Amino acid sequence: MKDKVVLITGSAQGIGKAIALKFAKEGSKIALNDISFQEENLKKTKEEIEKLGTEAKYYLADVTKYEEVEKMIKEIEKDFQRLDVLVNNAGIIKDRTLAKMTPKEWQDVIDVDLTGVFNCTKAALPLIIANQGNIISISSVVGQRGNFGQTNYAAAKAGIIGFTKSLAKEVGRFGVRVNAIAPGFIETKMVESVPEEIKIMVKKLTALGRFGKPEEVANLVYFLASDNASFITGAIINIDGGLSI
Repeated sequence: MKDKVVLITGSAQGIGKAIALKFAKEGSKIALNDISFQEENLKKTKEEIEKLGTEAKYYLADVTKYEEVEKMIKEIEKDFQRLDVLVNNAGIIKDRTLAKMTPKEWQDVIDVDLTGVFNCTKAALPLIIANQGNIISISSVVGQRGNFGQTNYAAAKAGIIGFTKSLAKEVGRFGVRVNAIAPGFIETKMVESVPEEIKIMVKKLTALGRFGKPEEVANLVYFLASDNASFITGAIINIDGGLSI
């Protein structure tokens, strides 16, 4: 993956940042993305990547707005002249039972977690096809199993699974691979907000008895992007410590 150009959405912190650092360590050039209030974190991530000896730029764009995404992709093409890998990582949660969920809480999660994947993939696809690159999206075990209080999140993450399988069939003839991964509970700020009793219960249900680390997710994303996964497309790979078995 040396000198390949990789765009990771939602990469100011958490899993997205870990993915960016993994690719950077392997010599890839990194296009970071997040929304404007994350600019300081993006700058810090960019500096960490540059210390690893590779090139990085960051782009402020809201993945829910196609015009902003399209502008970002044009800037990446201008800055790097290519794009080899798109990692659709940006996501939010707004948990509430359906009976109490507002239409806005539903739509906000669908807009970021699912429509954001459409927007970024649609805008980036010509560049990805031109370089026979690949697309990796972050789904979730919740999209496979459902979860109490997460109908919006589960619907969005399940949508990514269907999107991935369908797109893989469409673009395989161009030599483009499309995959998704389904993490379980990973040690991020998002999981920090989960009540302690829920965390204890989840660990008991997880075969390995612990939460995953962002770096473990990053390792899987890197593998799927590399030539080591050259015959894998349309796959949904769980990385959940055995939570889904």
